[in-house]
Amino acid sequence: MSEILFRGQSLRLARIAGDFAELTLERTDAAINKLDRRTLDELASAAELLENSQGLRGLLVSSGLDVFVVGADITEFGELFERSREHIVAHTWQANQLFERLAALPLPSVVAINGFALGGGLELALAFDYRVMAEAARVGLPEVGLGLIPGYGGTVRLPRVSRVDVALDWIVSGKPQSADAALAVGVIERKATAGELREVALAQLALAVDGSLDWRARRAARLGGVAVPPAAGTFEQARQQLRAAPHQPARGLVIDLLEQAWSQSHRQALRLEGEAFGEVAKTQAAASLVRIFLNDQSVKKIGKRQRGGQAPIRQALVLGAGIMGGGIAYTSALHGTPVRMKDIRQQALDLGMAEADKLLARQVATGRLSEARAGQVRGAIVAQLDYAGFAQADVLVEAVVEDLGVKHRVLCEVEHEVGPDTVLLSNTSSLRIDDLAKPLARPQNFAGMHFFNPVPVMPLVEIIRGQRTGDAAIATAVGLALAMGKTPIVVQDGPGFLVNRILAAYIRAFLQLLDDGADFEAVDRAAEAFGWPMGPAYLEDVVGLDTGSHVCDLIFAGFPARMPAVPGNALKALLGAGRLGQKNGAGFYRYQAGDGGRPRKSPDLQAHAIVEAARSAPARHFDDVQIVERLMLALLVESIHALQEGVVASAAELDTALLLGLGFPAYLGGALAYADWLGAEHLLARCAHYADLGAAYHAPELLRELAARGKRFYDA
Repeated sequence: MSEILFRGQSLRLARIAGDFAELTLERTDAAINKLDRRTLDELASAAELLENSQGLRGLLVSSGLDVFVVGADITEFGELFERSREHIVAHTWQANQLFERLAALPLPSVVAINGFALGGGLELALAFDYRVMAEAARVGLPEVGLGLIPGYGGTVRLPRVSRVDVALDWIVSGKPQSADAALAVGVIERKATAGELREVALAQLALAVDGSLDWRARRAARLGGVAVPPAAGTFEQARQQLRAAPHQPARGLVIDLLEQAWSQSHRQALRLEGEAFGEVAKTQAAASLVRIFLNDQSVKKIGKRQRGGQAPIRQALVLGAGIMGGGIAYTSALHGTPVRMKDIRQQALDLGMAEADKLLARQVATGRLSEARAGQVRGAIVAQLDYAGFAQADVLVEAVVEDLGVKHRVLCEVEHEVGPDTVLLSNTSSLRIDDLAKPLARPQNFAGMHFFNPVPVMPLVEIIRGQRTGDAAIATAVGLALAMGKTPIVVQDGPGFLVNRILAAYIRAFLQLLDDGADFEAVDRAAEAFGWPMGPAYLEDVVGLDTGSHVCDLIFAGFPARMPAVPGNALKALLGAGRLGQKNGAGFYRYQAGDGGRPRKSPDLQAHAIVEAARSAPARHFDDVQIVERLMLALLVESIHALQEGVVASAAELDTALLLGLGFPAYLGGALAYADWLGAEHLLARCAHYADLGAAYHAPELLRELAARGKRFYDA
């Protein structure tokens, strides 16, 4: 029998057999435990009871949910990080005083880690005397993934429980660690199966209570200094191995912190951690990476809502094989949805199945799939030349050539072969959904489903709603995307939909820079230094200059005021010289096969000559600030227009689409998060500065409204 001493909404404290106390973390309103304000307040109440309770001999800390504690409540970070650095430092110091009280309780303590103990969850566990961990559980300090460092004593307690080099490795990498890894470096004392965890933890506590374990000496050591000084060169080696982006300073900062703090007293080290946390919390990277996390949670909720009560998809169809169709079929089957793949040519079917086989072989070679599981996935793909089984399918993805006439023909034909409720989805990157739907008998069952290439790798799928698309079709498309492990973003029909439309504005700004005399290699260097994975010239070479130019032409034509033709269009000039980019070894750069067959780029004087001959203005120097401003301002303006026009429903969805579809620099958080960081007034001033470059740089009305009201895109 147990006696409840305290019961809150996040935890409870009870007296259990043997005059032990058990502190059980178990939220009543969620499936996971997290260290939000409420939990910290309730921990403080429990600590007070434990400090003053008579007759208790030991404390077991456990979880009543499938995880221990997944960390701090990230939804509270936005408000906290808006405060001053001094306020943030004071907040972390106050929280750490609670952890210090728990560490100093007048009785031995053991934590039973049954599931994830990450970030603040591990920091909480480190405050107690001993830790026992389930074999399948994971622990770690992943704060660097949010542009942060541990703020609840992790940089202080981990080096003292284990070693400085272990703390460096765990915090800088941010990787979750297994029970075996934690046991090997002394972060836990014992491991156990899930079924035996509580029993083993109680046995460990009994050893401490009866004196077999000297918990007082252990605690004194843990609250003192670092027992073993780090080896010479430890911190310099960590810096040399550091591959963090220069725009994400958390990893470098934590190395500096550990180097400074390891030799300090426990209390002074906590002070230094708090100061460092306050510093990193005010960086753009932290604000942006937290925003990305919150946007991801928001987009997931939106997707579930859009899917609604739609029944699971039992059978999918892919019309059009080849590499794209094979990639779609493979991804569907891999995630458990059987698929039939049809084409009119056996050669195309063979190519599609070869693509699926190649992808499966790669999964087996890397250990992600067993041979047996790979065989099951392949068996879930049926390649065929006829329409057998089409009438029983829930959804069809059309992936034929990007030609309006061809798509009309195959869509009209297949509409007669599928059931009356089968949803037809066109995988198109440039053709309007309303144009594609014109000859269909059931346009309410038709929508766009734009996969990004390569399909198995790229997480984003744009779901395009036409004027006559029904809600059930959108729900089915969203459901299929979710079933395939993708992130669906629903957008309205229009030239380029969302991502390619915004990309086109960026590429047009690049072309205009070149026409005004900029060097494309200098533009690439500036863009990559700013955080893009590749500059615009290199990107167009990878996409293919023919493909990029064709898509740009279609989208430019849809927005003639903001995207008029560029006189000395470098894409067309290079195409005219027969240069296609990586696909034929020559574009803005020259390409040769490198290690592993990957194309290796090198400068090409001939490309420079072709671009120079085509442009309207003589060559001139642009500094990196000018280059980045012209590229990014055009992108931001078009992003704001898209939100203003309702092409996408929210800032979170727009920014998520750009991050997943374009490789938008993560430290910026997305176009609209970046706009908020710069401020509406600043953007208005830059728009005015570049107004003579054309409508692409003119401030949208929505931006003017936000500036007038002192609001931001993420205020709503």
